[in-house]
Amino acid sequence: MARTDRTASSRQLAALWSIATGVSLCASSIRRRLLQCGLRARTPLYRIPLTHDHRRLRLQWANQHRDWRADWQHVVFSDESRFNLWYHDGRIRVRRYAGERHLPECIIERHSGRTPGVMVWGAIAYHRRSQLLRIVGNLNSNRYIREVLQPEAVPFLQSLPGAVFQQDNARPHTARIVKSFFAAQQVQLLPWPACSPDMSPIEHVWDVIGRRLARDPRPVASADELWLFQRKKKNNVLLAANARQKGPEHGLA
Repeated sequence: MARTDRTASSRQLAALWSIATGVSLCASSIRRRLLQCGLRARTPLYRIPLTHDHRRLRLQWANQHRDWRADWQHVVFSDESRFNLWYHDGRIRVRRYAGERHLPECIIERHSGRTPGVMVWGAIAYHRRSQLLRIVGNLNSNRYIREVLQPEAVPFLQSLPGAVFQQDNARPHTARIVKSFFAAQQVQLLPWPACSPDMSPIEHVWDVIGRRLARDPRPVASADELWLFQRKKKNNVLLAANARQKGPEHGLA
């Protein structure tokens, strides 16, 4: 039963067992038996839901680029990411004794509204990185051109001979005005399958920065302070990422 429904709780499994066999078992007995079998309750891996077409296009893209080698050195991977003021990604655990569940030191607060934070844009190439840009408010196609592409992305691409620009399929990136801008600037784009942020190496950069923010013992009191903290942290992270960077085909093998 536990292998059939991996999300079933021990209480749910006890109820199902009672219905199926007529024998009553308590939840603690179920948990003990599952532990003996090596089945432990763990935090699940979260992913974006993919349709059949999403999977087909991802595989098609991977097959088209599986023989790339030196070509990856010309690709500039870009993305936006949001870092919250109070960082909690589900990996945090607390150590407590029985009956301590409601102790203040054993509670992680979760805000019901939008958590204050900082939205950033950045790009990495094989041996270089762009400046980290702060984006205040909602990013639309006009702001994407005016605040990201014109001042930073295009000059960065022009400094790299033969550069190919990668971006995801967010609406501000694929608007007609943005496509016209790329054409006017002669920017070569890398076709990218929808719902595929996990295929871009820069996602690992954001993850490392987020982990370092979570580990730092100094509390961050404001979005401005978080932005300054990110700028201090990102250089070493991006340098290390550039040194290890490989193309997305390594994650699709």
